Amino acid sequence: MDVLALEAKNVNGAEAEKKSAPRPKPKAPKKAKRIVYFEVEIVDLKTKEKLLLLDKVSVRMTEGVKFPPISTDPKWYPARQSLRLDPSMSCLRDEEVLQTLPVGTTASFYFSDLGPQLTWGTVFLTECAGPLIIYLMFYFRLPFIYSPKYDFTSSKHWVVHLACICHSFHYIKRILETLFVHRISHGTMPLRNIFKNCGYYWCTAAWMAYYINHPLYTTPYYGQQQVNIGLYIFLFCQVGNFSIHVALRNLKSPGSKTKKIPYPTKNPFTWIFWLVSCPNYTYELGSWIGFTVMTQCVPVAFFTLVAFIQMSVWAKGKHRSYLKEFRDYPTLRSSILPFIL
Repeated sequence: MDVLALEAKNVNGAEAEKKSAPRPKPKAPKKAKRIVYFEVEIVDLKTKEKLLLLDKVSVRMTEGVKFPPISTDPKWYPARQSLRLDPSMSCLRDEEVLQTLPVGTTASFYFSDLGPQLTWGTVFLTECAGPLIIYLMFYFRLPFIYSPKYDFTSSKHWVVHLACICHSFHYIKRILETLFVHRISHGTMPLRNIFKNCGYYWCTAAWMAYYINHPLYTTPYYGQQQVNIGLYIFLFCQVGNFSIHVALRNLKSPGSKTKKIPYPTKNPFTWIFWLVSCPNYTYELGSWIGFTVMTQCVPVAFFTLVAFIQMSVWAKGKHRSYLKEFRDYPTLRSSILPFIL
């Protein structure tokens, strides 16, 4: 009897505790997302003709929107189409979203045709494959290049063979990096640009190869010592250039366009990031300086000078972009040459 009374008391106590326990408060209903409606007008940049009117385009404040293609004609694929806020402004980037642009609820955009497009990967591969093949044609002295008595002959100078190995190594490295290392943020390039780019690289490769592999080529003034110095500079900078490309690749996740500040890693070749914004160009310049010292060839020196001018322009643009996008960007860094440029 006492046991039954004790059990009844425990049951009553448990029920009392349940009644006295605070009940969880119901969750407040989520607020409905605010919807903004836009009226978008697409105008031809040249003729100012109205091409398309998008009425009541709805954009939630937490979401983005991308414009549909202006035309469904296969000729006008999306990569060929460009939109601008004003005829004098640059093209809008692919990641731009409507509600972040400086427009009201009624917006006009100017459409222009960028022309036939090629992927950047295709452009890079074509740029690099040409010099590789052209240089080897001169190295093996194919007919119609030099006097017929030199057809398919080999140079007696070791530096000529070494130059061919270094030149081929450089462009094979660039091809492999394009295939397996680089994460190219830009999707396409106008087809017309490939003729300009390839024309420059291919012609300068032929110019260099003609003189380095010429039967009357003279070796560097300071002999083997000069060749060795040039070779060491070339190899050092090639390893450095590859290290920077790997570091930049690891900075981006696949498919991401988010930009980050590059910093040195455990690899000593990346420590130059403390001093310059674009060390890949610094190492590239060093490679061609080494190749110039090794071959003592005027066309190579000219190519190196032109490359330095062009890479300086690219590096300055990249440096300005970093300073504009990141307030905490290291102020000690230069564009391409530490403390100089």
